[in-house]
Parts: sequence; C-alpha cells; structure tokens
Amino acid sequence: MKPARFHGRVEGARARCAVPGCTAPGEFKAPLQPANFDGPGNWRFLCLDHVREHNAKYNFFEGMSPDEITRAQHPLAGWDRPSRQFAANGADPPPRWSDFADPLDAISGRFGNIRERAKPSRFSKSEQRALSVLGLGEDADRHQVRQRYSNLVRRYHPDKNGGDRSHERRLGEVIGAYQTLRKSAAFAQSRSGAPSGK
Repeated sequence: MKPARFHGRVEGARARCAVPGCTAPGEFKAPLQPANFDGPGNWRFLCLDHVREHNAKYNFFEGMSPDEITRAQHPLAGWDRPSRQFAANGADPPPRWSDFADPLDAISGRFGNIRERAKPSRFSKSEQRALSVLGLGEDADRHQVRQRYSNLVRRYHPDKNGGDRSHERRLGEVIGAYQTLRKSAAFAQSRSGAPSGK
C-alpha cells in the first residue's frame, strides 16, 4: 500500500468545518486571522474547500509600505540582524582563514593544539605534580631536573638564609618532588641509552 503524502490534513480533528452552514469535516488547521502566524495563536479547523479559500486571502505583505516590501523580498532578508559572537570557552583562538590555502588545513590548525593536549603524558600524575613544584614542564630531562633541584635547595635551605627556617615547608616540597622524579620511569630510558623524551 502506498503511504499517504503529508498535505496538512489533521484527520478527525473536528467533526465539522468551522464555517457556519458547512457540513464537511474540518480537517485543516487555519489561524483565525490570515496574518496571525506569530506564536501559538488561535486556530480553527476548516474543510478542504474553505482552507483553500482562507489561504487565497492570505497576504504576507499586507500592511507593509513599498520600501518594507522591497526589503522583505531581498534574497538576504532576515540575515542582516546582528549575531552574537561565539564564546571561545577556553579553547585556543581560531586561525585567520586567509593564512590557509585549503580550509581543511585551517580546521587542522584550529584543533591541532587540542590533539597535542590529548596525547598521553610520559609522566604519571604524581610526577606531573612534582615537575610543577620544581617549575618545569613535561619536556624536562634528567639534567634539568637535577639542576633545578640543586638551585631550589640552595635558595630555600636555612644554612643559605642565615638560619631562617621560614622556607622549610617549601624546601620539603622540593625534596619530595625530586625524590619522586628521581625514580621516574620516563628518566630510566635515558639511563639505558634510549632517548629521554626531550
């Protein structure tokens, strides 16, 4: 059986057409006023003949001046409204499209930074925290870790501060961070002759 095409009919919606004296079934929904198309509005149900008559009376341009009609008939009508700027939501700023010959290269450039951040780290979470305590990034090698540790111990040790013990807590954090990184598997590769990930 061939499916019926949609033609606006609401079967069984009303027993009769809303036009006085018409006995045909009211199967088509129409607004009470031809120009009343904003919002839910007030509706009535008409038969096919009366809904055709109703639609023939509808004039979109009714009440408009000639200038308003000309603007409404323009191909870009409705697109001239100001639109809000999209929020960056913490993402990196988009590239200038003129910098790319191929739009797909621009998309790759836009999201390349996200891909980089999604790469798995060679350090565990505790090792990442330890690097942060030492003020180093994930590209640090064993030599940089030792050098940074040595500098920070000299800076915070009471013997180097005339006996001032106010930096002991920070010194303890630095020593703990170095102990964590000293045993890191990421640096074990460099001892065996493999690249250290730098």
